[in-house]
Amino acid sequence: MTNIKEIAKRAGVSVTTVSRVLNQHPYVAADKRERVEAIIHELDYIPNRSAMNLARGKTNTVGVILPYTDHPWFDKITSGILEAAFREKYSVTLLPTGYDPKRELKHLEMLKTKQVDGIIITSRANPFQSLLEVAEVEQLVFCEETEQPELSCAYINRFQAFQDGFRFIQNKGYQNVAFTTGRTDRISPSTQNKIAAFEEVFATKANRANMLNNCYDVSDGEAAAEYFLEKAPVKPDAIYATGDEVAAGIFAYARKNGLRVPEDLAILGQENLPVSEVLEISTLDHHLKRLGTAAFSIFHSGKVQKQKIHHELVERKSL
Repeated sequence: MTNIKEIAKRAGVSVTTVSRVLNQHPYVAADKRERVEAIIHELDYIPNRSAMNLARGKTNTVGVILPYTDHPWFDKITSGILEAAFREKYSVTLLPTGYDPKRELKHLEMLKTKQVDGIIITSRANPFQSLLEVAEVEQLVFCEETEQPELSCAYINRFQAFQDGFRFIQNKGYQNVAFTTGRTDRISPSTQNKIAAFEEVFATKANRANMLNNCYDVSDGEAAAEYFLEKAPVKPDAIYATGDEVAAGIFAYARKNGLRVPEDLAILGQENLPVSEVLEISTLDHHLKRLGTAAFSIFHSGKVQKQKIHHELVERKSL
């Protein structure tokens, strides 16, 4: 098997020179670099990247912890990270967890073995303290607001965003408002914020009459619409969906059952996905792609920063 000693011998240079060429060191004479690169090409040599990373202490790779790889919310954040990373010649390693705390901590161990230079955490299953017992603060960037001054984050004010969504519905004259969420409020800060925003805007408690958990896609939206319109004790005149795919499911159910949108049922989605534009569903855009771009920029800067991403209401015909 070819090694750098053989390359050095054939090129008539030192092993150190070959190592510098492999690591793209700037201080190598042009003629020596050309000879080394020619021998590498001739021998079809593939360097041991792990060994190189350990030697230079940098991988030009960032890890991204995310619960799912097929969820629109995290897909948009990841898209922003990938674009920003590509511009800086960084690779991105996706680290799905399924919200498994043990798997999440296992991923963080990649920092110790220098497989990645840092990790962006789009959504976490562990408390902050548990994560910091495994990783150094400067190696992590969170995609949620953190009160700890030493932690970097790019974030959305979710409570304010949800509040603006509910106020938008209220200002349109709707009062019997239902909403869907993802994970339960027992484990999800986002759901906690949505419940708190609903209760503040409408001055009433959220319960099974006006909220439904575990809604993520079109089929969940159809099931939610059936529940709210056929089984819940109070029939809503508007529904604020977890995302645009859920909103599309609610829209489909309404149309199948002869309901007019928005006259009989108003719908507000989330994230401004293409489906919301096609179906003309009003939506609250958190600008998640910008969130991902900001998270990578913070990581790449190497400085502790906190950057807020502003949301936007996009009004269409469903509300």
